[in-house]
Amino acid sequence: MNVASFSIHTRSLLKLAYPILIAQLIQNLMGFVDIVMAGRVSAIDMAAVAIANSIWLPLILTIYGLIMALAAIVSQLAGAKNYIAISEQTYQTAWIALTLGLSLIGLYYIVAPIISPSIELEGNLKPLLFDYLQYIVWGAPGYCLYLVLRNYSEGLSYTKPTMIISIIGLSINIPANYIFIYGEFGAPALGGAGCGIATAIVYWAMFISMVIYAYQSKILKKASLFEQFYWPNLAKIKKILLLGTPIALSLLFEVSLFAVVAIILVPFGAEIVASHQIALNFSGLIFMVPLSLAMATTIKVGHAIGNNDHQKAKDYTIHAISLGLLLAVFTAIITIVFRVPIVSIYTSELPVIEVAANIMLLATLYQFSDTVQVVSAGALRGYKDTKFILYITFISYWLVGLTVGLVLGITDWIVPKMGPYGFWIGFITGLTTAAVLLAWRLSIIQRRITLASYICFKNKQ
Repeated sequence: MNVASFSIHTRSLLKLAYPILIAQLIQNLMGFVDIVMAGRVSAIDMAAVAIANSIWLPLILTIYGLIMALAAIVSQLAGAKNYIAISEQTYQTAWIALTLGLSLIGLYYIVAPIISPSIELEGNLKPLLFDYLQYIVWGAPGYCLYLVLRNYSEGLSYTKPTMIISIIGLSINIPANYIFIYGEFGAPALGGAGCGIATAIVYWAMFISMVIYAYQSKILKKASLFEQFYWPNLAKIKKILLLGTPIALSLLFEVSLFAVVAIILVPFGAEIVASHQIALNFSGLIFMVPLSLAMATTIKVGHAIGNNDHQKAKDYTIHAISLGLLLAVFTAIITIVFRVPIVSIYTSELPVIEVAANIMLLATLYQFSDTVQVVSAGALRGYKDTKFILYITFISYWLVGLTVGLVLGITDWIVPKMGPYGFWIGFITGLTTAAVLLAWRLSIIQRRITLASYICFKNKQ
């Protein structure tokens, strides 16, 4: 690898990735703030927010995955300097997002009355849980539309708005929580359920802020969204859905796998579940690093493909994976050296600290596989090859990862049952499988493009 080339590509990738990373960390911080502020009311309020988030996040993240297709579409069109098409594709994605956001509201009011009578929860937990969900769903259309504008901006290689709008969101989230949780300034004291109203307000504030930013930005004016309005075009919407649905489902497979494992571990006791959740939460924070790099890779690869510079797309992929692995070495060292102090931030219970610290040793291996698979998937999105991401993630996570986890975690077939350690070995196995298969798929796509370019060159001679 050429050192000078690696340095140039690294700076370019990091320039795109660091605002995305900060934005992702701030969004995680918002969830943390919700739980902490609700916890100051009571443990039941904190539990209600945590459970509601475990229901809400898979739904909204699935929609997020679908909308992520827009970044790949926009980056390729930007590379080809087809700015009029960027505006139209953004509008078509916005119609999808608005429909899905409104559908979440309808889904709640259809499903909640059906399932509520059959759910038994202690004390005030049940009404707090359903009130939280009832409030937050009204923010769904705003958040879905914000995601459209975010991917539009990122696809144009402009990621700073993502960071700025997230900071605005956090600055609104804290006082809004205070007002609606504790009943200040004439608002009702809603306890943990007040976080739902606060989050809905934040979602709409982020969307409105992004509209204002897009309208005023000189950089985004080259693909202005305000010069022409586009009504829904079913043919174009279908193409976006075909590209975005595999991304959405692959993200759902990953999120739901971790949720299922948490449920399977319940019979092992509260300490084991807590240890697993701590390790998972910290790993999720670390995952923001390769995820941000993967998003930057999508943009760079898409732009290069749109500009018909296939070698540059390949170079960005190689350098992104190399950079990701270097960063994984750094995060793995931090995890190994500081794992006990990190776990101690979450809990003071020694049995939980011991198990969680041991799991985090396994999480150091997890980070390398996770980096390769997520950056490879990001590059494939840049090539607009998403269908195989769906197949590979399903096979890797659910058929390989979960199977290995079940065999090692709850049976004595190979070794005495390992509990949470077995499932984490399953995670590593599944992610490693995904890393190998996605990298293999990426190499196939790159070889096909190289061959097609060669044939085209020969035919012109």
